[in-house]
Amino acid sequence: MAKELKFVMLLDCYGDLLTEHQRSIMELYYCEDLSLAEIGQPLDITRQAVRSIIKRTEDILLNYEEKLGFAERLGKMRECFGRIQSAAEHITDEDARNTILSETAKVTELL
Repeated sequence: MAKELKFVMLLDCYGDLLTEHQRSIMELYYCEDLSLAEIGQPLDITRQAVRSIIKRTEDILLNYEEKLGFAERLGKMRECFGRIQSAAEHITDEDARNTILSETAKVTELL
């Protein structure tokens, strides 16, 4: 998994466990794709300070994932439901197929 995508997933899983400042900087960097300078300027902090916060927060997120493993399990569940949906498309009983696709879509939205 690409590093950026990995941290976006970790932010989704564990973002609420971070301080507002940490989460905000991580979202600006990984989700909004802002540069260190663009993040630091309105906060009146240096690029180096922004990079330091990002690095420390990455370490925190990786530690949460190592201990809890929610992001990995979530990814595996999404893959599993994708396979179920693909298999359901080949069911010839239209009512059964539509029911399975509808229910898996509901679960996928929750993930």
